[in-house]
Amino acid sequence: MVKLLQLVPLFLSAIPVTILARPYEKVFHIATLNNHHKNKDGVSTIFDEMNTDARITGVDEDELRLIQLDEDEPPKWMTVGERMDLYRKKTKFMDITDYPDLGDSYKAAERTRRQFPIQPQFQQEVESFINQLTTKHMEANLRKFTSFRTRYYRSNTGKESSNWLYKQILRIVEDAEDDVDVSVRKFKHPWTQSSIIARFEGSDPQKENEVVIVSAHQDSVNMWIPSFGRSPGADDDGSGTVTILEAFRVLVENGFKPVRPVEFHWYSAEEAGLLGSQAIAQDYAKEKKDVVAMLQNDMTGYVGNKPETFGVIVDYVDSDLTIFVKSLIEEYAAIPYVDTKCGYACSDHASWRKAGYPSAFTIETDFKDSNPYIHTSNDVIENLDFNHMLEFAKLSVSFAVELSYSN
Repeated sequence: MVKLLQLVPLFLSAIPVTILARPYEKVFHIATLNNHHKNKDGVSTIFDEMNTDARITGVDEDELRLIQLDEDEPPKWMTVGERMDLYRKKTKFMDITDYPDLGDSYKAAERTRRQFPIQPQFQQEVESFINQLTTKHMEANLRKFTSFRTRYYRSNTGKESSNWLYKQILRIVEDAEDDVDVSVRKFKHPWTQSSIIARFEGSDPQKENEVVIVSAHQDSVNMWIPSFGRSPGADDDGSGTVTILEAFRVLVENGFKPVRPVEFHWYSAEEAGLLGSQAIAQDYAKEKKDVVAMLQNDMTGYVGNKPETFGVIVDYVDSDLTIFVKSLIEEYAAIPYVDTKCGYACSDHASWRKAGYPSAFTIETDFKDSNPYIHTSNDVIENLDFNHMLEFAKLSVSFAVELSYSN
């Protein structure tokens, strides 16, 4: 019987998602199958993925979506089911169906090419903020954030987790001193989960249209059953979410007053092809906002058995901005960095690059050594190091402060 039970997950995982998900229903109701089964190594099997009565918004898996797999190749029409298969193949992609003209309205050529500083210049102020960073808040927030069954962008729990995150951000602002000029808003999408934008207003009216962005994505996905499989997403990207939340907290609580505006973004639907960040980047491009620089935090908590480092992404990023990011790590962090590559559309920085804005991306280690548990039910807090995440919070603080003042 045990051997038979061990074969069931393999059988179920081979069934097309179109059969498992019954896409033509408007709402899925998955009855509790059984107590979840674990194999001899103690790893949760498909029973854990299906042990739920989660409800999600139905999706027709025969719906066609326009998918970009490389910036030098034409996009391809794929069904939603085929798009889901990309998760399992670990193929990065952008779903450009709703944003085929991203970047056309505000080409990079129309912008003044910005010169980034050679070295950090505002050490005293940066140090005063990063000295207030702590792992306590990150751990408490991540434990709650991973308690939602999934943060899949179309699920009810994806909406609930986003609402919870919004309230935490708003509470930080409401508890701050009255002279801190910060606003928080939801950026609504056609799906259930909103993106969130928190904005520090700048003191220089002439720089009102400029903005520095620090970002992460809030959604999670289970690559075997994307719509409702258990997906705690502790590292991907719960770690980035609480990393920048901690950076935001110390800036708010200690009265950060930037010269040019600084925004913190928590994107929805990154796992579905960078949908949330594309929507916002397109909105900013159409309004001709001048995004000075954007830094993505996606997976900041896993160390593994290799020496602790930052992984600085060097492909599909702005090279000059990336050089400056490296100088911030050297100045403010306690660990070194390694250059690494993650390929096309590997996180939300790609949306801003496509829109013509300078973007950079740092990850928890060399990309080839990054967390092997992502997109499964085993992406849990126990695999993460909060002190490692603290180094990324230092980088986020320094990025915001230095570039908010820099000329």
